[in-house]
Amino acid sequence: MQFQDFYPIIVTDKLAACRDFYTRWFELEIGFESTWFLWLRSANTTVSLAFMHPEHPSTPPGPEPFNGKGMCLEFQVEDAQATYQRFHEAGLEIGYAIRDESFGQRRFGLYDPAGVWIDVVQQIDPEVGWWDKYMLPA
Repeated sequence: MQFQDFYPIIVTDKLAACRDFYTRWFELEIGFESTWFLWLRSANTTVSLAFMHPEHPSTPPGPEPFNGKGMCLEFQVEDAQATYQRFHEAGLEIGYAIRDESFGQRRFGLYDPAGVWIDVVQQIDPEVGWWDKYMLPA
């Protein structure tokens, strides 16, 4: 199978707020926008994300409005500290302050306007042996 893209669609009535949030803070670009659907992508198209209004005229069966549970978007960045500083200085509400995790991530977290938890991470070296007890046998 040859994919052209793969992205989550978050059902929310906060399309404009999500558009503004992701274009400003994550530098995503608008790939498509209408009154009921928004598709965002990175300039190099390695990341894309979509939002659909609950009153979408051709709603497929199943996607109810997002309720804030069971989903996390992971944005891996080159410098989590610099990203955190930029968000913090601008007054964004950070729900999980930046820290170095023993499993090998520098990260912080916050909610987007639709209530989706966002983890902003930078990969760092884990504590020696931390992963050993979690690895599957070869």
